[in-house]
Formats: sequence, structure tokens, C-alpha cells
Amino acid sequence: MSQHPSPDPDDVGGFSKAQSDPHGAADAPVRTIRPWWVGVTGIIIVVGAVLLVVRGISARAHTETALAVWTNAQAVPTVALVEPKADEQERQITLPGTIQAYYAAPIYPRVTGYVKSWSTDIGAHVTKGEVLARIDTPDLDQQLIQAQANLASAVAGEQLATVTANRWSQLLKSQTVSLQDQNEKISDAIAKQAAVQAAQANVGQLEAFQRYKNIVAPFDGIVTARRVDIGDLVSAGSAGSALFQVSDVQKVRIYVQVPQAFASKMQPGLGATLSLPQYPDETFRAKLVTTANAFDEASRTVQVELQADNQDDKLWPGTFTEVSFTLPAASHVLRVPATALVLDANGVRVALLGNGDKVKFQTVTLGRDLGDQAEVLSGLSLSDRLIDSPPEWLSAGDAVKVANRAQ
Repeated sequence: MSQHPSPDPDDVGGFSKAQSDPHGAADAPVRTIRPWWVGVTGIIIVVGAVLLVVRGISARAHTETALAVWTNAQAVPTVALVEPKADEQERQITLPGTIQAYYAAPIYPRVTGYVKSWSTDIGAHVTKGEVLARIDTPDLDQQLIQAQANLASAVAGEQLATVTANRWSQLLKSQTVSLQDQNEKISDAIAKQAAVQAAQANVGQLEAFQRYKNIVAPFDGIVTARRVDIGDLVSAGSAGSALFQVSDVQKVRIYVQVPQAFASKMQPGLGATLSLPQYPDETFRAKLVTTANAFDEASRTVQVELQADNQDDKLWPGTFTEVSFTLPAASHVLRVPATALVLDANGVRVALLGNGDKVKFQTVTLGRDLGDQAEVLSGLSLSDRLIDSPPEWLSAGDAVKVANRAQ
């Protein structure tokens, strides 16, 4: 049996190290030949690693970009829009008013004296010319007697002067007296006639005052005040208090102070309803007749006058009343939600959505507070888009997103 020698580890491809050396040098290094797929595998691994690194960097950049976009989107607030609405409803306002008599006359004495008697008390219905009180005037009586005596003396003097002037005119014809003397007598007669007229005027004045000894009602009405009693000393003139006050209450006047915001609606003919505390279940009708056409500078209100019939005498002068007006809808008045208002140091404003979804603020003038709504008298139009419940940190020029843009 033949035996094969075991392969030498240094024998590669059937050749020994010594045989593979072209120079035959026994100590030369031997080069190892590797398969081709080993290099390809290494290249693939390197390329894969590079691709993984590039993909990771790209994913991270994409994530950072998305995060930045999300962060910016979160920084832009989302708001809801509301639109102002025209006020198409009639408005009712209730204001305090005061009832006054249609005519009211305080009666003062025209002569000085003592109250002799009075015949009517408060609440009495009187007619024009009816005697309310009588005044005893001893001083006036004596002055009248003296004036009458002076008149009699003046008449006697005037008669004598007239007779003398006539006699001297006859004597002048016979040239018994001079022309100068005759002219003096005529002038004296004329002066005496003037004295008579002055005395007559004085007597007439005192007689006129005599008629004021009786205090009478100036018109039909009710005695609403009496401030006199028997024996009181009264003086002529209006320095003291009135003796009586007579009021005509068949029709009454109602005076109301209306705020400036509603003054343009106060036109003659506007109806109103009166409510009185003493008649809680009853109302009375009144009609506006005129306005003062001027505002009170302190309160910025205008006084208006209404009139109401008072045939049943329930509307007393001086009564407090609540006056309710029903006003037609105002075309310039808009209604907005109360949540759209911004109240700060700049006043009352609203946040509007402007061009490019940018915020702008507009100052407005408010009317009535309607609870969840408010009236805007100026500063808005129906085309404006209001931001509802704007955040406190929102500033003019900020960009916003609209939540209900589809609407």
C-alpha cells in the first residue's frame, strides 16, 4: 500500500513557500491571497453605515423642522369671530320724573295789614275770583281818607283859579288889568287843574289797593297750600312766603331729565307710561310736548316736558313718577357680545380681524348694558369682524388663526 504525505501548512495551491518564491530564497515573506467577496462585503458594510448615518441626520432635521413648525403654530393663537348685529328692536328706557300742576300760582299780599279772616283751606276746589282771605288795612284806609281830602282841596283851588282867570280876562277887555296879570291868573288855573288830576290819581291808586284787601283765586283750581292764619301781619310784596297756592290739576305736566344718548329720540308726540308708587297696579298715559333744546352742563341731560290728563285727580303736583319711553330702533346702534369688549387703560375697545389675519383694536362708544350683550353707539360697522374673548396679552399687529373661518 502506498502512503501519501500529509499536506504542508505552508503549501498553498500545491506549491510550497519555497517554490512560490521566484528567486528561490527560503527566508522571503509569503503573500496571502484572500477571496474577492471579502472586500465587497466590507464595502457594503461601510456604505450601509454611511447610509444609516445620513438617514439619521435627515430624520433628525425633519423632526426639528416639524417641531419648529408645530411650535410656531402653537404660538399663533386661535380665535373665534363674531359679527355685530343691527339693533332692530324697540328700546324701552325708564327715567325718574316729577309731576307738576298745569298752572300753579303762589298768591302774595299786595297790601300791608292784618289777616282778618280766611275761608278756604288746602284741598278746597275754588273758582276764579273766589275770596280766599280778607286783610284789615287801617293804614291804607287812613291814606285813602287823606288822599280824598287832598283831592277835594285841589278841586276847590282849581275852581277858584278858573273863576279868577275868567274874571281877569273880562277886566283885560276894559283895560282895567294888565295883560301880564291876566296871563298869571290863567297859568295859576292850569296848575290847579294839574293838581286836581294828581290828587285824583292818588285816590285812584289807593282805591285800587283797597281791592287787594280781598285775596281771590286767579283761576279755577285747588288750594294746594295755605300759610296764613287770622291775625297774621302781612306785608305787601313777595319778600315773605306766599299766603296761598292755587293749582290747576285738570291736566298736569311731567318733567324728565333725559340723558344725551337718547335726546334725539325725544320728539313731540312720543308716548310714555307713568308709574306711581302709590298706585303699584296702575299706569297712566302721557305724551311728550316739548324739550328744552339745551343740555345741562353738569349732568349732560336735557329736560323734556310731558302732559297727561288728570280728570280723576290721581296725579298730584310734586309726585315722583317713573316715566317709561318706548323708543324706535336706532339704525346706527349695533349689538355685540359683552365678551368681545376690552376694558383697559385705553378705554372701551374691541379687537378686530384685519388684513392678513392681523389684529387691530378699535375704540367704541357704548350704549346700554344688556347683560350678555352691549349696545355700541359708534366705532363699529356691520362689516367688521370681531374677535370673541380676545386674550389679554394680544396686541395690535399679532397674527391669529380663525377657528370658525368656514362660517
